[in-house]
Amino acid sequence: MKMEKKKNVRETAMDLLESIEKNQSYSNLLLNNAINKNNINQKDIGLLTELTYGTLQRRMSLDYFLKPFLRDNKKIESWVIQLLRLTLYQMIYLDKIPDRAAIYEAVEIAKSRGHKGISGMVNGILRNIQRQGLPSIEDIKDQNESLAIATSHPLWLVNRWVDQLGFESTKQMCELNLTAPLQSARVNEAKCTVANCLKILEEEGFQVEQSQVIPEAIKCYRGNLAHSNAFKEGLITIQDESSMLASYALGVTENERVLDACAAPGGKSTHIAEKLLNTGQVISLDLHEHKVKLINETASRLGLTNIQASALDSRKVQEHFEKESFDRILLDAPCSGLGVMRRKPDMKYTKKEEDITQLAKVQKNLLIAVSPLLKKGGILVYSTCTVDREENQDIIKAFLSENGEFEGDSSLKERMPNAIRPLINNFDLQILPQDFGSDGFYIACLRKKV
Repeated sequence: MKMEKKKNVRETAMDLLESIEKNQSYSNLLLNNAINKNNINQKDIGLLTELTYGTLQRRMSLDYFLKPFLRDNKKIESWVIQLLRLTLYQMIYLDKIPDRAAIYEAVEIAKSRGHKGISGMVNGILRNIQRQGLPSIEDIKDQNESLAIATSHPLWLVNRWVDQLGFESTKQMCELNLTAPLQSARVNEAKCTVANCLKILEEEGFQVEQSQVIPEAIKCYRGNLAHSNAFKEGLITIQDESSMLASYALGVTENERVLDACAAPGGKSTHIAEKLLNTGQVISLDLHEHKVKLINETASRLGLTNIQASALDSRKVQEHFEKESFDRILLDAPCSGLGVMRRKPDMKYTKKEEDITQLAKVQKNLLIAVSPLLKKGGILVYSTCTVDREENQDIIKAFLSENGEFEGDSSLKERMPNAIRPLINNFDLQILPQDFGSDGFYIACLRKKV
């Protein structure tokens, strides 16, 4: 019986890139599957991750550099394009890999995958690039287009952000989006102090420090906290610092009844439950049963008993809950996710401008559905992990103009950590990734008039 040839790291990365582009599959899921399926050595996992995410992150820049050297790329098979991108990425962006080694590997993969003509073409293109050098992005006259190519973001998105945020903020955000985010976690203070948790993790071999933004948060510089004993024992929850601010904005007090309308995977619900000191009740809703299971598993791991999770479309909450039956409501609305692009680089190439308008309709409908459930004097927090005005400030402005019983809650600043206060604009705030190195995130705090 013929043994299947084991793929090396570069060939595995090429296949991953091919699959991500063809099937619009999630890069993180495919990467984990590929590591298990191909028995990638522990020492090679870092390189595979770097090659896959790096090539994906820089795809538009790589295509710009390749274009003058490709005669007719419509006739070139897509796996060959992926191989050229992957190799060029190593030549331009990875100092530790010599060009000759990257080119040799590419030619060997082309030989084993294709015929002699393909390997000759791959060798010729890469050698030409080596000899002639790369075309200059600075030759692009339009500054938005130049930024789009340099940071590999679609031009429609760069134009949109420049209109909303100005060129400098857009440039900073696009450049930061090319870097890997740090992992952060929230300490379960019912079980452990932050100082003790840091000590426990350091003894496990993790490089961690306390967050400068969120008092109960820690940042991890080495290791994956999901594999720690501290995680298994319910001492921490992996969550971005920006996301933790939603629970601060709610400002819950003991024994309150809180609705988390779009709750999966449960990071915010469990944070609220912890802030309630395991009293009161958090009703956590999500559309999908398998995601509700995630919320329950997280609550159980953390030792929280005040969360009740159910599968429900939050646009139909009025059929299931009494009006004015919640003290606080969190609506972490489904959104374009443009604030978490560092974690999901493939998102840049699949999102379309019309998606934002469609999502804005859903967001508005959700706000209209959940708002009658709030008691008079109660607080409603609207949040998203995006940086787009149409999904954020415009939604809130429209909602307030059409719902006279609500007003912006200017006491928001009092509840927020000190580091965040300068960003607060009366009753809302927009965090950009460059502000603290955390996810892009929006929060608006509304109060129902008494």
